[in-house]
Amino acid sequence: MTDRLTVKSPWPAYEWPAGKQSATLLSVDVDACVPYMWAHRDGVPNRLGTLEIRRFGPRTGLYRLLDLFARYGVKASFYVPAHAAETNPEILPALLEGGHEIGLHGYFHEIVAEVADEEFTGALEASLDLFVAQTGRRPVGFRSPAWEMTPHMLREVARLGLSYDSSLSGFDHPYEIDGVVEIPVQWATDDAIFFKFEGGGRDKWPYQSGRAVLQDWLAEWRAVHRFGGLFTLTVHDWISGRAQRIALLEELLEAIAGQGDAWVATAADIAAHHATSANAGRFAVQGGLPDPIGPRRFGRDHG
Repeated sequence: MTDRLTVKSPWPAYEWPAGKQSATLLSVDVDACVPYMWAHRDGVPNRLGTLEIRRFGPRTGLYRLLDLFARYGVKASFYVPAHAAETNPEILPALLEGGHEIGLHGYFHEIVAEVADEEFTGALEASLDLFVAQTGRRPVGFRSPAWEMTPHMLREVARLGLSYDSSLSGFDHPYEIDGVVEIPVQWATDDAIFFKFEGGGRDKWPYQSGRAVLQDWLAEWRAVHRFGGLFTLTVHDWISGRAQRIALLEELLEAIAGQGDAWVATAADIAAHHATSANAGRFAVQGGLPDPIGPRRFGRDHG
């Protein structure tokens, strides 16, 4: 067992199940082509390069990730845009067959800044209906496309009886925001910011070395474990289903599996633990927007 770091803070230490010092959430955003289609919703270009890069996910990458998790005996949370499930109806049953959690991730991977409140509500309700129709089960979690939320969205997650959201980063362990259990994420442990490389001059950042990313992720996981937090890894079927990234994830899982007091669990299980443990209510915050600052003058007039 690694000695847990204690920090003087107005917040108490987070409590995990007995014998566990930290938790790890393995999560997969099964985006496939849907974000590309949303970005070109007024007309998809007649070019196949990016589409084929992303189609690798539901064809091959997703199943490599399922095999990886099965080999290590771990369960993950998969967040699937409803359109990806609609056009690939084999996906949701395959995820459930592996014992994994399936969660909502928009209908067309709608970007929050580009939809009105009523459009979000309609997409969320339609996604729920599709998941139930395909699986006979009602998902309990939501993850917003591009990890953005509004107060309206939080209210709708609560209204529809979902158990948690996983889109925000206000703590590095579970908390509650506007009454909704939040399973936090972190950009530094998302594969897209390192490997979302499509070529053809379309990329904003250069491709990153997988070895360097692995070392960063291992350092983050070890530090989060010492602080007693939650390490949330987010990968994508079309990115981390590639061979080199599977090898990278194998090394990461080897390290985590060797730490006996690290709890690997789905977001649904982590949210259930939070809601039924002494942690409930200890980390409750409000997500309301601050008042505008407006024009301010500082100092004294010397007229």
